[in-house]
Amino acid sequence: MTPDHPEHRPSPHDHPSRTAAAAEGHDGHAHHDGTDVDWAVMGPLLESEAEVFTPLYRQVTAWLAEQAGNPGLIVDAGSGPGVITCLFAERFPGARVVAVDGSAPLLERARERAARFGHADRLTTVTGLLPDALSALDRPAGLLWCGNSLHHLGDQRAALTAFARHLAPGGTLALLEGGLPARFLPRDIGIGRPGLQARLDALHEQWFTRMRADLPGSVAEAEDWPALLAAAGLRPTGTRSFLLDLPAPVSADTRAFVAARLARLREGLADDLLPEDRAVLDRLLDPDDEAGVHRRRDVFVLKAHTVYTAVRVRDTAES
Repeated sequence: MTPDHPEHRPSPHDHPSRTAAAAEGHDGHAHHDGTDVDWAVMGPLLESEAEVFTPLYRQVTAWLAEQAGNPGLIVDAGSGPGVITCLFAERFPGARVVAVDGSAPLLERARERAARFGHADRLTTVTGLLPDALSALDRPAGLLWCGNSLHHLGDQRAALTAFARHLAPGGTLALLEGGLPARFLPRDIGIGRPGLQARLDALHEQWFTRMRADLPGSVAEAEDWPALLAAAGLRPTGTRSFLLDLPAPVSADTRAFVAARLARLREGLADDLLPEDRAVLDRLLDPDDEAGVHRRRDVFVLKAHTVYTAVRVRDTAES
């Protein structure tokens, strides 16, 4: 395997800058919109946020263990700071794990995390553009995980076909896309007009559509993921949704996660927010306000992720 190199080559799957990342927030996976980001600053935040989702990702890795058996080589394509990468190393103790990302500082965090959890001897990192960076692999993957990174590549169909080429015969591609928007608060929170999060969701959908259209080489694609996996020469094998349910009252770490998510939405969607919703978000983010998320007792986290799996059953080189 080609060793990792220290320079950061920005890629379409890096974390977004202040505007895009704010609106999105992908549980530790990173994406890039062309603005410089201080990954040394962002890294701890992304890692702590991904840790909130650990209960959900443990469910995912358990399900994939049933699907993929003993994969030998696992690739996390768009790994961010390596929280999920290390969960794969934990679930599959006999496998080598490769974290691939466009951010060298985030991959440094992945290596540090692997060392803390006793996985350093089985983790390799590759810094580079997806899907081209996968050419650094010294053999095909038994399991290739693509968690919320595909939609930051302009031509998703072509990317899936490239991913498929890096699977061993019988290897599994696991794609996390979609699910349901996160909910943190009741519909009526006692301040402002009820339905704040529904309005934020609508604005986020508009931002997401613009983000996709502005990607280099963007191709509009109906998001029928099993059909796209089949078009890449793979055989779809399963679809399952996983729930993160953290009921109120939540821990301090979870409150910090909710505050960070709302702060990024407040910043990223600032130009589109109604003035009254902007004012409510300001109150929710004020640590001294009894109505804020740092103090109120009705804060919770409810979020669903959907994972699609497919297996390589034939030569995909000509797909």
